[in-house]
Formats: sequence, C-alpha cells, structure tokens
Amino acid sequence: MTVRLKPDTTLRDAPGGPLVPTLTVADIGERALIARIKARMSMPSWVVIGPGDDAAVIRPERGAFDVLTTDALVEGVHFDRRFVPPHAIGHRALAVNLSDLAAMGASPRAALLSLVLPPSLDVTDFEQLVDGVLAVAATYQVTLIGGNITQTSGPLTVDITAIGSAKPRKILTRAGARPGDEVYVTGALGEAAVGLQKLQLAGLSGHEGPADSCVTRYLRPQPRVRAGMLLGRNRAASSCMDVSDGLADCVRQVAEASDVGVTLDANTIPIPVEVRQAQERRGQDPLEPALSGGDDYELFFTVRPAHR
Repeated sequence: MTVRLKPDTTLRDAPGGPLVPTLTVADIGERALIARIKARMSMPSWVVIGPGDDAAVIRPERGAFDVLTTDALVEGVHFDRRFVPPHAIGHRALAVNLSDLAAMGASPRAALLSLVLPPSLDVTDFEQLVDGVLAVAATYQVTLIGGNITQTSGPLTVDITAIGSAKPRKILTRAGARPGDEVYVTGALGEAAVGLQKLQLAGLSGHEGPADSCVTRYLRPQPRVRAGMLLGRNRAASSCMDVSDGLADCVRQVAEASDVGVTLDANTIPIPVEVRQAQERRGQDPLEPALSGGDDYELFFTVRPAHR
C-alpha cells in the first residue's frame, strides 16, 4: 500500500518500527484544536458565558477590583524548542502571568489563551503545551475562559491574558517604597539563569536531561501567588514587583517608581549553593545570575521597619 503524505506532514520514529506520519495542526484545523481544549475545561458559576461565543462574560468578585495582565512567549526569543519541551512552554506561559498578579497582591481567577501556531506543529506537541497551561491553571485555581487560535508562517507564540482580583487599598504597586524601608525577596535567586545556561551548553534536543534543580527552575517556575496575596491582604509590603529580569532590574524600577535610592548588601542576597558552584566552575561571579539572569519569578518587595 502506498501512503501519500501532504507536503507539510512530518515523520516520527515509532517504537521498534519504521518512521510513521504524525498529525500536524494544519491537518486537523482550528475548530478541532479548539474542541480538544474545550474538552479539558470546566466552568465555575461566576463564568456567565464561557468559550464558544464571541467573548467571555464573567461576574466580578464582590467588593474587589479586577486586576489584568498579559504576556506573550515567542519561540526564539523567550524559549527554544530544542530543549524546552511543549509541556514546559505551556507551564511557563501561564506561570509568568500569575507571577505578575502575585506582585500586585491579586488572587488569580481566569485566563485567556491565544495560540499562534506554525502549521507544521505536531498535534501531540500542541496537546502537551495545552496540558502544561491547564496543569498550572488547576494548581492555582485559574479558569481558562476563552482565547484564540491562528496559524502563522513565523514562530510559535503563546499569549495569555490573566485576570485576578484584589480588595481596594490592598493592591500592591512599585511606587510605595519610602526611605528607611527594608528590602526582601522570596526564595532564592539565580537558579533559572544557571538552568538555562546548562540547557544551552548541553545542546539537549527534545528532553530535559538529568534531574537538576536549576534546570527545573527554568523550565517550570513556581509563581509566588500565595505570598503575594498575603502581602496584599496584610498590607505588609510597601511596594512589590516580580523578579522576571533579575534583581538589578527590580531595584532600578522600584527606586524610580518610588523616587528613592536602594542599597543592597551583597552578602545577604540569597544565592543557592548550586548557583555558586556552577559560577565558580566557570570562573564567574556568583552574583551575576541573581542580579541580571532573570526568569526566577520570585517577589521583590519593601517593608516598613515597624512591619518587619
């Protein structure tokens, strides 16, 4: 029997067998892709109109403001599919948006997912990417209420709009720091940058390689949602920002927004042993990944001395 393949059909090794054709997103079309996402979704009572109409309608949380943020991950700019698996792409896409909500002290509620897909993308990779988004959504009780799918001749792009809620007077911003405030950060810094370096140097293809805390930290960051909510609810932080582009960037932006200067003691910056060892092996400064590496998604915040 002769199998005639479409020009954009890809081939993949079958376990113990010859190359077999795999479905691409172009093969099954937009409606079938949307149906595959909708089959995994459920709607809470505050979603008045969910996926399937021209727009979603949700009921706002009583006595709270809506907090909205959006962020896009573009292949070749924010991730490399040679060593970032589809599930991790989806995980990161939602996690970075939830980190922004956490920095505002907001409780996450809903998200809109927009996918710009190359026609040659495997359907299996598409489903794993969506699974990564939905796994993070389930962990943080986020409802996927709609979105869009389109094809492109350019790079794979995952664009998410996340919606949260926060009570008045409990929303955190970058502009509240005052002279005398103390500076804090959740967790530790620099692991994600070192993890990315390890992936790039190893030249991995399609898998994550051996278990490694730095690699895991880059591939699957954990947004500090609970910490952000508590800082907002307790009005403990005078300013707050998520650490997406390194500690130095946070210092600059909070200082500018608050019209203050910030002094850091290098000895107090929390840097894991794995980061120090990796940098020392390369003959590089252990502080560098923490200051400018990015992708940690911790929270940088300031606190009045009385609220220590």
